[in-house]
Amino acid sequence: MNEFELIARYFTRPARASSVHLSVGDDAALLAPSPGCELAVSVDMLVSGRHFHADMDPEKLGHKTLAVNLSDMAAMGASPRWVLLAGALPDNNAEWLAAFARGFHALADTYGVDLVGGDTTRGPLTLCVTIMGEVPAGSALLRSGAKVGDDVYVSGTLGDAALALAAISGRVTLDADTLAAARARLETPTPRIGLGQALRGVATAALDISDGLVGDLSHILERSRVGATLDLRAIPRSPSLARLGGGPEHRLAVECLLAGGDDYELCFTAPPAAAARVAAVAAEIGVPLTRVGTITRGSGLVVRDERGAALPELPRAYDHFA
Repeated sequence: MNEFELIARYFTRPARASSVHLSVGDDAALLAPSPGCELAVSVDMLVSGRHFHADMDPEKLGHKTLAVNLSDMAAMGASPRWVLLAGALPDNNAEWLAAFARGFHALADTYGVDLVGGDTTRGPLTLCVTIMGEVPAGSALLRSGAKVGDDVYVSGTLGDAALALAAISGRVTLDADTLAAARARLETPTPRIGLGQALRGVATAALDISDGLVGDLSHILERSRVGATLDLRAIPRSPSLARLGGGPEHRLAVECLLAGGDDYELCFTAPPAAAARVAAVAAEIGVPLTRVGTITRGSGLVVRDERGAALPELPRAYDHFA
């Protein structure tokens, strides 16, 4: 099976949207954005051994490869429309490819996304997706709009993906059911597309939590030229993470909550006057939204512990070059 047969067999499907005038098969796709919309474009790369284990279930890897890009669209309040997929593959294993494509296409179908092109080559397993979405002109959620006095919110719960990694690496022991639930958060995250769209006109700034709360929130603070104070007790966590005890386990729980990464929840800011609207969005979308802090004057991030004292040192967020 050569490169073109591989693409035709696993990654060529009829376009579902009339906006796709030309899809896979030519030198470029031809797309027609909706009138009155801006294009939101993002790219993410997943490298074996760096972002996932080489033996990860390929169907779950197909899901995650697209999910992390959909999460970027959610953070912008955009509707995902089209994706390009490029992959370096160590071989053209038909069983692996079929499972990967199944996971990728299932999630694409869930969110109405068309795969319109890409590239393949032989090499160390590396997957790269470019995603394009649409957002009504002038309504995109940005990182630069947070204002002093705004509340800081996060969606869902944080830390379970990092907890799964800690268990896999032997830093903590979890029972089978707890590990399975944590691994599901790590390997098959749910992009918050509907939430991002519902937050247009409500949130003043937003992003997705991919590298850890403290690291990602710092991007909002830098772009908005503000500071923030977070309440560690308020950060939502699963019962599995809440059950971790004192000492090393407590330190691990704090690390997972603040700097674990791979959560793909949304962090956003909104004025106190919008609290009722935020609550209505949570009810409408069916995703818990928790106030975890406040935007402050100045710069930098302070996290207060259970006694109200500032943590003397914050755990480091994920660094791709560390």
